[in-house]
Amino acid sequence: MSKFVLLNARLFAVGADLTGASNKIELTAEVEDKETTNYLSAGYKEVIGGLGSAEVAGEGQWEAADSSKVDDAMWARLGGVGPWTACPDNAAVGDLAYITQCMTASYALGGSIGDVAPWTGKGASSWPLVRGQMAHPAGTARTSTGVGTAVQLGAIPAGKRLYAALHVLSVAGTTPSITARIESDNAVGFPSATTQLTFTAANAAGGEALRTIGSAITDDWFRVAWTITGTTPSFMFATSFGIR
Repeated sequence: MSKFVLLNARLFAVGADLTGASNKIELTAEVEDKETTNYLSAGYKEVIGGLGSAEVAGEGQWEAADSSKVDDAMWARLGGVGPWTACPDNAAVGDLAYITQCMTASYALGGSIGDVAPWTGKGASSWPLVRGQMAHPAGTARTSTGVGTAVQLGAIPAGKRLYAALHVLSVAGTTPSITARIESDNAVGFPSATTQLTFTAANAAGGEALRTIGSAITDDWFRVAWTITGTTPSFMFATSFGIR
């Protein structure tokens, strides 16, 4: 990706797509520097890495009235933990995505007379900030069981993990349920798909983040798959994954 102007950044916070209410998104990842300077340091400070942290901050135009709006979504999840996914430029399958498990740490609203009512909010990480890709686009409704487009993330060495986030954005139908999973294979056609992660069955808007245990995975192709049940069910959801 070459230089570009921020025009189409996307932000998904647990079960809400905050893109249409956001005009600023900032991601921060850092590692504490712990001093280890000693008499053999030749007069220069020495440091090693300590605890890591990440933060997702957003702001924009305030909206309320249903669970997809920023006020409802942020109030409902203040202090709670769930997945956040941010994309610098669109959220199609394969587009760059940054993923983390966040606590919704702060939410503020209100401004001066004459202002377009603003909001600001922040998610503080419980997991690392992972650089990955989108696995399922937010704007495609799913009404039956299926699989997504394969993405070549690459093999996962021992000590690294596959991270994935599911954002269920809207649900319709009678007794609808969706169970999503992340599958892998060593070929794009998935002749022998292996399930690596399985999300909890969902019947309402919400989200979940999962990660593997750190064992090596030699497969290099990954995709999201889902099982949908119910009467006339329909789900809008976004999925992202990456390796760290």
